[in-house]
Amino acid sequence: MDKTEGGMNFQLQFSPVVPLPSESLREINAWRKIFYLTQLIGQDPNRYGGFCYGNISQRLLSYDSSGQQISFIISGTKTGDLPDLNENHYATVTACHTGQNLIVAEGPIHPSSESLTHGILYSLDHTLQSVIHAYSSDIWCHADRLGIPFTESSAEYGTPGMANEIWRLFSETPVRNQGIFVMGGLEDGVVSFGKTIEEASMILLHYLALSFYA
Repeated sequence: MDKTEGGMNFQLQFSPVVPLPSESLREINAWRKIFYLTQLIGQDPNRYGGFCYGNISQRLLSYDSSGQQISFIISGTKTGDLPDLNENHYATVTACHTGQNLIVAEGPIHPSSESLTHGILYSLDHTLQSVIHAYSSDIWCHADRLGIPFTESSAEYGTPGMANEIWRLFSETPVRNQGIFVMGGLEDGVVSFGKTIEEASMILLHYLALSFYA
């Protein structure tokens, strides 16, 4: 089956390097497995043209004194169909330059096409330690009823336009405290985030449960 996922809408400066130690990926891998089992990350021939969907990241390094550098691990492109990931399926983003629409990354695999979205969230709140981009028709369709903020439909995923929309949400809505928003222009796209990977994950699962009786 074609493992294509949505194309990258940013410039990528990538350096192939050896994988991170598998021990450092145990926590992110455990939660990623849960989202695969709940079909919030995955691949389905009957959904989204059969493309792989969803990704997860975890911060490695806070911003430096100039406020410009970040580092986070993120699941690699075209890995959504895999039930279990290993060290060869994660990339490290070492810099995110929204103004230049540029991601700098390294690892054994290219980073997810949503890396720019993850990067802007880490830049807006230095306390965030994890970001999850999932796909859920239940949450997406009930966003209004659940009181979940959403980006404008004109903002494409993985672009400076999406970054600007996320900045708007942080300025105009309670999204910082809620830890979740939906992508108005990306069918079923949902993003959660938190001060720990457990917090980001539980927020997503909480709203998934709420959506079943919304």
